Amino acid sequence: MTRIPHYIDGKLIDTAERTAPVYDPATGAVTGEVVLASAAEVADAVRVARNALPGWRATSLTRRSDIFFRLRHLLTERRDELARIITAEHGKVLDDAAGEIARGLENVEFVAGLTHLLKGDYSEQVSRGIDVHQVKQPVGVVTCITPFNFPAMVPLWMVSSAIACGNTVILKPSEKDPSTAVFLAELFTAAGLPDGVLNVVHGDKEAVDALIDDTDVAAVSFVGSTPIAEAVYRRASDNGKRVQALGGAKNHMVVMPDADLDAAADAAVSAAYGSAGERCMAVSVLVTVGDIADELIGKVSERISVLRIGAGTDPAAEMGPLITREARDRVAAYVAGAADEGASVVVDGRDKEFDSDGFFIGVSLIDHVRPGMKVYDDEIFGPVLSVVRVDTYAEAVDLVNANQYGNGVAIFTRDGKSAREFEFDIEVGMVGVNVPIPVPVGAYSFGGWKRSLFGDTHIYGPESIHFYTRSKVVTTRWPDPSETQVNLGFPSNN
Repeated sequence: MTRIPHYIDGKLIDTAERTAPVYDPATGAVTGEVVLASAAEVADAVRVARNALPGWRATSLTRRSDIFFRLRHLLTERRDELARIITAEHGKVLDDAAGEIARGLENVEFVAGLTHLLKGDYSEQVSRGIDVHQVKQPVGVVTCITPFNFPAMVPLWMVSSAIACGNTVILKPSEKDPSTAVFLAELFTAAGLPDGVLNVVHGDKEAVDALIDDTDVAAVSFVGSTPIAEAVYRRASDNGKRVQALGGAKNHMVVMPDADLDAAADAAVSAAYGSAGERCMAVSVLVTVGDIADELIGKVSERISVLRIGAGTDPAAEMGPLITREARDRVAAYVAGAADEGASVVVDGRDKEFDSDGFFIGVSLIDHVRPGMKVYDDEIFGPVLSVVRVDTYAEAVDLVNANQYGNGVAIFTRDGKSAREFEFDIEVGMVGVNVPIPVPVGAYSFGGWKRSLFGDTHIYGPESIHFYTRSKVVTTRWPDPSETQVNLGFPSNN
């Protein structure tokens, strides 16, 4: 059985007294155990990061940039190996794991241009003989708390930006699939990152609380469910830290009467059931406008009937298992309760049988769903697609805007006017027009609105540079000694 250690100060560390099991979701078997840090071990890791901070902050921008170029090469070279590690502990199919790595690479490429991203400003002669310049400096020790569903992509989004800006990092990955984080940390070291700049600490709530409470941790980045994101935000901000905490989602896909229904059905199935629905950008609500619902549901049902579900290592599989047995059972409970609330279960994923003890469930399609039903209100985080029928565009917009979440949304239409109005009207952070999962490319930032984000700053891309730096403004004057005099008036520019 594999034992998964911490990675601190460039070394694998295994001194923990507590452990947690790590499963292969495709078989249900325990394949390893991850060590869980105590508060004292967290404090030791923070101390290492704090001690590494002065040297890393003083490292030249060109040297930092060179490390990220080498990291990109190593990630590309070892992409298949990393994908297999992801699949072994998460369960997603290998192609999906490779796609996750590719999206993480986008941010590595983005921050490799850090000499441009960290440029300051300079204004001369703002007053007689006075110049002003502004620089971006790191915030200090940063902790990144990342979710199970993207064990490579989200760490690469957070950690790369934080390190590029001159910070040192404690990465706390999900204990459900922890091996990816250690692999990434070792790649950073192989790329030339000094020891202590990136440290991986595994753990549960004890470790998270210790990181949030540690006075040497200056900023906290988090991705997870909304209740936990809100709790992290409140606790960290109460401790005076800079915080970005991304929460849950209930992403809608609005299909207008003029849309290409075959294209919309393809998109809905792909976005709802990819990675078994364990994506914060998964489409979980299909909003049909006008009289297209029956036809569109028929097309979605046809595509569902031929989906291939199996182990992530099976080249024929399009969807793998859920991350845990508890997750599978929770999804099944939502499907079971939908009919009791008045919805119509068109396709019941519970009916599909699997020759495995893995955490598999079939995909579900539920019609006649309304706000107020649990299947609509809650983030299910599984392969369940709900259909809400509305008569008009205005009703669709009101439905989306009334939802507590505001992560992603999509509209499918052939009409540019409708698309433009939708972009203007909708109160959601990321919008797709004929794009079902509108995750921005690396040159833009990722983040939602409302209860999908606690804090003001999105992750990766330009906003991450803002989050992981502080601006310092310097006002300079080099006067002749004969020009000095006592003046108690408030300084003015002239």
